[in-house]
Amino acid sequence: MHTLQYIKMTTIASLIGLCACAGGETESTTPAEKVKVKTETVHAQAVDQLSEFTATVEANVKNNIAPQTPFRIRKIYAEIGDHVKAGQTLAEMDASNLKQAKIQLDNQEAEFKRIDELYKVGGASKSAWDAQKTTVEVARESYANLVENTRLISPISGIVTARNYDSGDMYSGGTPIYTVEQIRPVKLLINVSESFFTQVKKGNEVDVRLDVYGDEVFKGKVSLVYPTIDATTRTFPVEIRLLNNDERVRPGMFARVTLNFGTKQHVVIPDRAIVKQAGSGDRYVYVYQNGQVSYQKVELGRLIGNTYEVISGVADGNEVVITGQSRLNNGMEVEIDK
Repeated sequence: MHTLQYIKMTTIASLIGLCACAGGETESTTPAEKVKVKTETVHAQAVDQLSEFTATVEANVKNNIAPQTPFRIRKIYAEIGDHVKAGQTLAEMDASNLKQAKIQLDNQEAEFKRIDELYKVGGASKSAWDAQKTTVEVARESYANLVENTRLISPISGIVTARNYDSGDMYSGGTPIYTVEQIRPVKLLINVSESFFTQVKKGNEVDVRLDVYGDEVFKGKVSLVYPTIDATTRTFPVEIRLLNNDERVRPGMFARVTLNFGTKQHVVIPDRAIVKQAGSGDRYVYVYQNGQVSYQKVELGRLIGNTYEVISGVADGNEVVITGQSRLNNGMEVEIDK
């Protein structure tokens, strides 16, 4: 009897529990909240079209100075780092050959004078006169060549950057005795994309920065534009000249050259709006319109302070998302955070 009553009570309790569960399923659910974002309207403006190129500073002129034939070096006059002027004597070589050449020249000139006097009175033939005249001219050329190679002078004003021999050494060819470089001015050679070929002109002003001097700007000018395009690299060489009157810029320094190709009207957007796609170098921006965001790929230009120049992907007047991008997906509805 007690068992039967227990079963009835258990069954009634189960039915009450089922009714309670069924009643719970009829309650309404709360809709998901929209992601809140902040946006900024972007506009087009005139942007300088700057391109940067790297180069190594070179001397405007570089001369390797040595005689044509082997000589013993009698005296060295200049040291590395010395400033020299055009025409200044740098070294003297052994003059033995020069003395012999001078004696031969004097003898040949005396012989020509004798034959010339005989020729004038009919005592010598025209062929003998011509032969002796040629002999004298050859002797003069030989002597002048030895003078030039016995006393070595600097053909330019500049600075001695190498001295490879000492007084008394035998110069035997190969390595020059001196290297003199003209560093007022200096030059830089850059390779520019063929797309700029019609825009680079001789005389164009450029900005040059050297790593050793940080952000200090040196002013230069285009001094030479090569007339052909390299078919392999699709670039053409451009030579830049810096006056370098204070000689702070030296050959071998690493330089960054900035050329200005005018201005273009391009949209400028905050750097906070840029989203980098993981695993690639692509950049994207979320553009807001009619309560939704769209994922737009952009091509970026220059970084200007805390904004980017946009070459393509965003239009003038678009609203771009500047906060909350990590929670967004393409086509998602969002709410503007006022």
